Amino acid sequence: MSNASRLLVVDDDRDLRDTLAEQLGFYEEFQVVTAESAAEAIEAVKVDRIDLAIMDVGLPDMDGRDAVKVMRREGFRSPIIMLTAQGSDTDTVMGLEAGANDYVVKPFKFAVLLARIRAQLRQYEASEDAVFQIGHYTFRPGSKLLTTEKGSKLKLTEKETAILRYLYRAGQAVVGRDTLLTEVWGYNSNVTTHTLETHIYRLRQKIETDPSNARILVTEPGGYKLIP
Repeated sequence: MSNASRLLVVDDDRDLRDTLAEQLGFYEEFQVVTAESAAEAIEAVKVDRIDLAIMDVGLPDMDGRDAVKVMRREGFRSPIIMLTAQGSDTDTVMGLEAGANDYVVKPFKFAVLLARIRAQLRQYEASEDAVFQIGHYTFRPGSKLLTTEKGSKLKLTEKETAILRYLYRAGQAVVGRDTLLTEVWGYNSNVTTHTLETHIYRLRQKIETDPSNARILVTEPGGYKLIP
């Protein structure tokens, strides 16, 4: 199972909606679901994990900005990028004040929208609002916390958080030790694999029922993988 970011594309223009879904679907980092109305969008973010929504302003049943207000009021915290045919400063301000994170004016280049999506996801992942599911834990990297189903909280260090976040985004692919060292400690670090192994050991003491028989943070030939 991939830990791809789940994107919701909301537009009543079927051709544009299908084109965006198809183009975004070419990237393994994304899973795409679609909606053609505000009502469908509001319901979608209630029943499923949506990491980012792309919302058209001109929806048939409600102004997209009003839909965003409803979504925010009902607890949706992931990024929202508004699409509009109106590029005035007033329209932009109205969208942002409604709760959108970014505004893209039609017609737009796909590469620009793609860059905006990735930028918003990076910001979100580092925010206090970001939430991921790892096993029976809720992972909040911004708070450096794992929360159990019963509500108990496990505090993580900065490096433990970075290790979990990188492994989560890799899906169930094996991540090499050198890659983790580079991503977590930096290119110019003199840290050895022993340091990484020590952090992995401590993480397992926190998250595994039986640390000697890991079921979540698994060792594989060449590295580690996360089984969320």
